[in-house]
Amino acid sequence: MTVPSEAERLLESEPLMAHLGTCVGGRPHVAPVWYRYVADDGVVEIVTTGRKLANVRENPRVSLSIQADDAGQTRWMVTLLGTATVVDDESDTAEARRLINEKYDAEPEAYAENTLVRIDVGSASYRTY
Repeated sequence: MTVPSEAERLLESEPLMAHLGTCVGGRPHVAPVWYRYVADDGVVEIVTTGRKLANVRENPRVSLSIQADDAGQTRWMVTLLGTATVVDDESDTAEARRLINEKYDAEPEAYAENTLVRIDVGSASYRTY
C-alpha cells in the first residue's frame, strides 16, 4: 500500500505522539508511542515494551492515529492500519531507537530496553482542516 504523498509529508512534519491500537483478548488497547515513518519502505517503526509488545506478538494487526492540533483545533490527522512485526535484531533496534530518539530530542540511549516493531502499512487515510 502506498501512503499518499501528502500524508507522508504530514507524518514526517513534526514530532507528535501516535496512538497505537492493539488487541488483547478481543478487546482494544490504545497507548501513546513515539514513531518514525520510513517513506522508502512504507513502514512505521516504533520501539516499545510491555503490554504493547506482548499484544503485537499475540496479534500483529494494529492501527496508528496521529493528529496535530492547535489548542484543541485539529490541523490534520492520519490513520494507518497495518501488520506489525517484532524485529529481534539488536543492531536494527539500536538504529531505529537512535533515529526515533533524535526525532523527539531524547538522549540516544533512552529506552534501551525497548524492542523494535515495524508496521507494514496496509491502508492509510488522512484529512487536513
